[in-house]
Amino acid sequence: MISKIILVILAIIVVFVLYQRFMAVRISGSDARALIAQGAMLVDVRSPGEFSGGHIEGAINIPIQDLAGRAEDLGDKSGEIVLYCQSGARSAMAKRLLESKGFSQVHDMGSMASW
Repeated sequence: MISKIILVILAIIVVFVLYQRFMAVRISGSDARALIAQGAMLVDVRSPGEFSGGHIEGAINIPIQDLAGRAEDLGDKSGEIVLYCQSGARSAMAKRLLESKGFSQVHDMGSMASW
């Protein structure tokens, strides 16, 4: 009986850890706008073509494939950064990449439509 309880508890812990690791935690458009108003950097991780076709005013474009090599363009690693893309997939990957490089205040808004 106790071993079954322990297995259930371990399973719950594993599910929680996997959820935290792989599920994107996103901020709302209104939260993103508030962060931008307070000085956060807004980064569009779509391609230059997508960016030139329309973007959120004030955003800078650093395509996801260039982000690792251009992380220094983002300044202080403790500065607030808000990421977005077309669907949310690239911004989630960008968030994980920047956090692995030591950036501590990275926020994923997901889709540009959330703005």
